[in-house]
Amino acid sequence: MKNSHRNILKGSLMGAFIAALSISLCAQEIPFMRNRIVSPELKPDRTVTFRIFAPSANEIKVSGNWMSGFGTSESLVKNDTGLWTLTVGPLDPEIYTYSFNVDGIQILDPANSQIVRDGTRHQGVVFVPGEASSLYAVQNVPHGTLSKVWYDSPTLDLKRRMYVYTPPEYDNGKGKFPVFYLLHGGGGDEDAWSTLGRACQIMDNLIAQGKARHMIVVMTNGNPGDAASPYEAPPKAEGSGNEGVFGMASGQFEKSLVKDVIPYIEGHYRTLSGRENRAVSGLSMGGMQTMNLAFDYTETFDYFGVMSMGITSSDQMGRDWFPDVDNRVKNLASKGYKLYWIGCGSDDFLHEAALNLKAKMEENNLKFTYRESSGGHTWTNWRIYLSEFAPLLFK
Repeated sequence: MKNSHRNILKGSLMGAFIAALSISLCAQEIPFMRNRIVSPELKPDRTVTFRIFAPSANEIKVSGNWMSGFGTSESLVKNDTGLWTLTVGPLDPEIYTYSFNVDGIQILDPANSQIVRDGTRHQGVVFVPGEASSLYAVQNVPHGTLSKVWYDSPTLDLKRRMYVYTPPEYDNGKGKFPVFYLLHGGGGDEDAWSTLGRACQIMDNLIAQGKARHMIVVMTNGNPGDAASPYEAPPKAEGSGNEGVFGMASGQFEKSLVKDVIPYIEGHYRTLSGRENRAVSGLSMGGMQTMNLAFDYTETFDYFGVMSMGITSSDQMGRDWFPDVDNRVKNLASKGYKLYWIGCGSDDFLHEAALNLKAKMEENNLKFTYRESSGGHTWTNWRIYLSEFAPLLFK
């Protein structure tokens, strides 16, 4: 009986030893096991390798904003263990976003913890360091403060949220500052410019380099039917007429910015008053809102920055986005301003609209700065535009 127990014990120990050895060998022979996958892997030559372990998948693609053309993707290759890989690049220094498509289903890279949200879309992030992207990186410089602020909006009958960046010097408790109102695009919200646009890092670094003044930057929610970004807002009553694309064109956000947001900021922060100490800029939808503010509230701002937007025709967009534009441009001309800046990518689907705006400005002998870059309707361009526009303000 003793020998029988001893044999059973020896057999159990041997089984445990063999099992542990098998796991160890597997871990050595299969370095791509889920807890050991490195993806994305940035290499010294600035190539990037993506990996995902999916033995049962039939097709996996990656789509990223380094690719030209809407909906472009590249296929990963599967090896005999079920590991899929793809190496791209070398990529220019920049911040890139991407996602996988596994058998028709879009997913995040399970090995990448760096994720950003663009409206309702989530994507993984690859940061390629270098001189061109250094302005977007957290540097060893004084940092401003980003606050999430709730305020009353009687114009929209909502309690709404905005992000407010105060520059490093603000915390000294002295002095007053000009204010820059920075607007996001369609599908985004008040989080877009600080997360995807890297606005805080850009402002910190520009200020530290002496290229931009210390200024307050206000990043609002440009969707007039929304109180805040998804999951951050209380339930709302539907049917106000401010939802979706119709809300974007209703003019209610612009009215709210002037009637609700500016008074709140100037009542709660140490701000310099007067139009010469206010600037507004936005991308896409925010560019349209900036144009409307320039046309209809010219006396409120002295600096306007239109990114990836312009004068569209009704047959392009299905409706007249800028009614009575000629008279509104004349209003802009009569009130004057210090800076009107237009930026658009040559491959942007709104490039023609930007050229229409440029032509309308020329037709009315209005001064403006036109900046055309390569690329399309992307955050890569909008970060660049912010880094070029902000230094021109309040000079």
